[in-house]
Amino acid sequence: MVATPVAHTIGDYLGDEADDLLNHTAKVSKALLHLPGSDWVSRIFAQSDRNPQVLRSLQQLYGSGRLANTGYLSILPVDQGIEHSAAASFAPNPIYFDPENIIELAIAGGCNAVATTVGVLGSVSRQYAHRIPFIAKLNHSELLTFPNTNDQVMYASVEQAWNLGAVAVGATIYFGSEQATRQLQEVRAAFARAHELGMATILWCYLRNSAFKQDQDYHLSADLTGQANHLGTTIGADIIKQKLPENNGGYRAVAQATGQKFGRTDDRVYSDLTSDHPIDLTRYQVLNCYAGRAGLINSGGASGKNDFAAAIRTAVINKRAGGCGLISGRKTFQRDFAEGVKLFHLIQDVYLSEEITIA
Repeated sequence: MVATPVAHTIGDYLGDEADDLLNHTAKVSKALLHLPGSDWVSRIFAQSDRNPQVLRSLQQLYGSGRLANTGYLSILPVDQGIEHSAAASFAPNPIYFDPENIIELAIAGGCNAVATTVGVLGSVSRQYAHRIPFIAKLNHSELLTFPNTNDQVMYASVEQAWNLGAVAVGATIYFGSEQATRQLQEVRAAFARAHELGMATILWCYLRNSAFKQDQDYHLSADLTGQANHLGTTIGADIIKQKLPENNGGYRAVAQATGQKFGRTDDRVYSDLTSDHPIDLTRYQVLNCYAGRAGLINSGGASGKNDFAAAIRTAVINKRAGGCGLISGRKTFQRDFAEGVKLFHLIQDVYLSEEITIA
């Protein structure tokens, strides 16, 4: 166990997993990865095809909040008013029906940026666009249609995001869904245009297919989410958002359950490149982000009874795996404002702690 006051606090939240998570040696060496650091934008993106305006936008993201110039990100995402309905999202804490309170939470929480809808950002852009980096989420699910479908629809244009002062755009692709090909083409075009206008790009690389639910929920499988990350990086995402993996072997499980050939994989994925340990599973996600050239941010997940412990556990796994941060929504805005701020600060303390090292 590490021996600083910050680490003891984190260790307390990790409970019985503390020693395993804080001292695990990763199966894949960190020497294979591009790891976060204070020179992240210059080291990684200055040699790419990103234009100087994009570099400036990336530096704004990585240079803001409590994690400024560490190479790590702490982001507040609030697109759940559309993704999950406003009632399901904001009834637990109605102050967040007002967009101003969303932005104020991100500022008080020391976040690098706030990611939300063009509607939310546009309603307060002149008041806040110069105070905290905006990430405009361009597409969303639409849950009023019955029956509900797994689709992502463009709600806004790249030009709208640029006009309201966003430094980055975000989008979701439901890889594995029937609509994935159309979504991929739409997002590819939007990301290319965003780069032309000088904005950074963040892709929510989610899986959606009923066949992925077998004996386990393989929407959270390291091999399938890893491939989704790889596809997202391929279409120009500067940052990849992915759910923390909870299992592995999705390719095999789907093929076995359906009796049909599905995709392609390699036995070494399961023997040499991963283990059952959550840090190894997450490192495989990082490896698929062009060995970390696109930073991996993991989702904080839904709000529950043990949000503080769950969020800190996710942050420790992400950091030690070689990821670049956490994006935490419902765990923060579905609780008292002060508690939401405290949760953000605890997550950020994980990334600020020199004793919590990359495995």
